[in-house]
Amino acid sequence: MKPTSLENNRRAPSAQAAPRIGFVSLGCPKALVDSERILTQLRAEGYALSPSYEGADLVVVNTCGFIEDAVEESLEAIGEAVAKNGRVVVTGCLGARAELIRARHPQVLAVTGPHAYDEVMRAVHAELARPHDPFTDLVPPAGIKLTPRHYAYLKISEGCNHRCTFCVIPQLRGDLVSRPVGEVLSEAEALVHAGVKELLVVSQDTSAYGVDVKYRTGFWQGRPVKTRLTELAHALGGLGAWVRLHYIYPYPHVDELIPLMAEGRLLPYLDAPFQHASPAILKRMKRPAAAADVLARLKRWRQACPDLAVRSTFIVGFPGETEADFRRLLDFLEEAQLDRVGCFSYSPVDGAPANALPDPVPEDVKEERRARLMALQARISAERLQRRVGREMTVLVDEAGPEGEAIARSPADAPEIDGRVYLENSGGVAAGDFIKVRVTRAGEHDLWATTDKC
Repeated sequence: MKPTSLENNRRAPSAQAAPRIGFVSLGCPKALVDSERILTQLRAEGYALSPSYEGADLVVVNTCGFIEDAVEESLEAIGEAVAKNGRVVVTGCLGARAELIRARHPQVLAVTGPHAYDEVMRAVHAELARPHDPFTDLVPPAGIKLTPRHYAYLKISEGCNHRCTFCVIPQLRGDLVSRPVGEVLSEAEALVHAGVKELLVVSQDTSAYGVDVKYRTGFWQGRPVKTRLTELAHALGGLGAWVRLHYIYPYPHVDELIPLMAEGRLLPYLDAPFQHASPAILKRMKRPAAAADVLARLKRWRQACPDLAVRSTFIVGFPGETEADFRRLLDFLEEAQLDRVGCFSYSPVDGAPANALPDPVPEDVKEERRARLMALQARISAERLQRRVGREMTVLVDEAGPEGEAIARSPADAPEIDGRVYLENSGGVAAGDFIKVRVTRAGEHDLWATTDKC
């Protein structure tokens, strides 16, 4: 089999022969590295490698599509594999033009784009059962999770390019590094297939996803996908699970997410860490937002998506914060009418530039301000939740007891940090169920609902 020889990779004979994979690798050294990674994974999972078409149970062809001669060579290699074996999976650069491949060779089993290691493995798994491994087979398909089975966190990047004076994340985790979009989507798909009902998208700066790679195009399921939050969110929204976005800096392109929420592709929920509203304090924090702009955009977002729930976090008692600065923050909260708010009193963090700022705020003043802010927000939250009384909504059950009692969350509630929906007369539900309920009463943070007459 050309052009890559696998003679030295033959598997030792065993009582029950493992499925054998043939492999054709075309193109540049970068494609060769992709081939090596796929072959490494195949061997790690126990597949044997075949040096001939005739001895293979399936053939993978890693193609090149750089110039027309390379395209033709790849199409001929696919044709040869189809003719001599019949069971062919195509990957690589030409895989980005799946329609061209299928037009010439409609018999191919699957087509993926470049760097699509997980997709190639799934295509192989779909045709040939993976050899049993008593070690790796103990691991669930979605990996080991510390969350309940019905929701999972999906981290899309690491590090941060901001230099907020109160934060040491860049020192600890470095600058922004976005995960390949195909890798993220493949992980999300695996989670949903394993029973996850809610994907919680997280990173240090979710809005900046793809900035470090200049939004380059990746591939998923043989289709091009831009490494950018809007495109990623659109694709995630098609997997059939709730998709909740966390740590969204209010960059201009966040506006593109609101229509996806309005149409139900994403949960109508934004977790945006505003941190303060005073221009002087935001400048000291080196934060990228301005309160006036935020208020205008909140208004537009809610006009486009009336059910939108916005949560944020704030720091009070930051060095140099005056009573006037704090009053400006309270005025912002009154006007913004945020649904969920967390508040922290400023405390120094080893290595943070803010430690050197002048005019520290006394501890008793910090705590007094935090209490005032949370009292104001409790009133705002209670008023906003009261509007939901009498309405129907879909909730996701987190806990269910033997007497029909259950605890759930609405689209406005992230696990652990937001409110809960306490269900009455919910008999027969289980954790992970989506059910329709009617809200009967509201508190400052939580709702009570019934499944009756829904």
